[in-house]
Amino acid sequence: MLVNLCRGMAEQGHPVDLLLVRSESEHLENLPASVRVVHLGTRHTFGSIFALTGYLKRERPAALLAAKDRAARVAVMARWLSGVHCRVVFRIGTTLSAALEGKSAARRWAWYLPMRFIYRFADIIVGVSQGVADDVKVITGLPGVKFRVVVNPVITPDLETLSLESVEHPWLADGQPPVIVGMGRLTRQKDFPTLLKAFAIVAAERECRLMIIGEGKDRDELQQLAVNTGIDDRLDMVGFKLNPYAYLRHAALFVLSSAWEGSPNALTEALALGVPVVATDCPSGPREILDGGRIAPLVDVGDHKSLAAAITRVLDDPPEPGLLVKAASDYTMSGSSRRYLDILLEGKGGSQ
Repeated sequence: MLVNLCRGMAEQGHPVDLLLVRSESEHLENLPASVRVVHLGTRHTFGSIFALTGYLKRERPAALLAAKDRAARVAVMARWLSGVHCRVVFRIGTTLSAALEGKSAARRWAWYLPMRFIYRFADIIVGVSQGVADDVKVITGLPGVKFRVVVNPVITPDLETLSLESVEHPWLADGQPPVIVGMGRLTRQKDFPTLLKAFAIVAAERECRLMIIGEGKDRDELQQLAVNTGIDDRLDMVGFKLNPYAYLRHAALFVLSSAWEGSPNALTEALALGVPVVATDCPSGPREILDGGRIAPLVDVGDHKSLAAAITRVLDDPPEPGLLVKAASDYTMSGSSRRYLDILLEGKGGSQ
């Protein structure tokens, strides 16, 4: 999403620097040449404070967008140390209280207390959904005037073109059984065990297959669960794909099984391609994207039986693709980046 933001801002004629702590992401290949990449020379966000301070003194940017909680904390400290009065905007991309649910009270407060102090020094805090913004309001106790909601820059001009690229997978050939797709990191957040259990119910009643696009530390656990539930011959975890859209376009159904989100991009991408979807009603994002369940079914988090029933229902009666595409129409790279520019350059005439 940050690469898309950089692209969108640069295309609107603004000079953009992308400041990196780590630079292993394959998505960096999509950065336009006009975006200058600045390596801060450290492996940890908190270790970048002096490098960021030096950058602010040297470059004196009009505004600084901090993309995650740790980056936000470093940004306000670096601005104070540098003495440069650039505008600092925080972007929060996940529902923090849900991410910390189940942790000890001590650990939660160790995270929340610095937020209550540091976030007051942000000029604006952007939530990627209303649910995220409301969550941070509760955690920090800050007034609503401090917050904005800006949807993610999910739909790029090349999304459709990328989705039409050929993909070599026997399951996606014409005449094959329907493929259900899940996508995301193989971690607790995405709750793929619930998807596997739901798929086992569906697969017992009809011919279908499950493909999961993504990589992560839970791969072995998921493979063992597939064996235990008897679906290992109908599951393919294809790993990370730089262009997942070519796979997604062939899906009979996309399923979001997450325990929490901020604004799930994979769900939005599926809608933009006209692919039917089912999602958990997790905090936050799916309810907003799917208009409270009017666009597609929402089920309780972790309820694999309800998820299986919703999957069957949509496979039997898929919605009109045009309705799905319209539901994602606000999540464009150009619209989102324009809104971020308005916030970042507020009071500066948009000239810097």
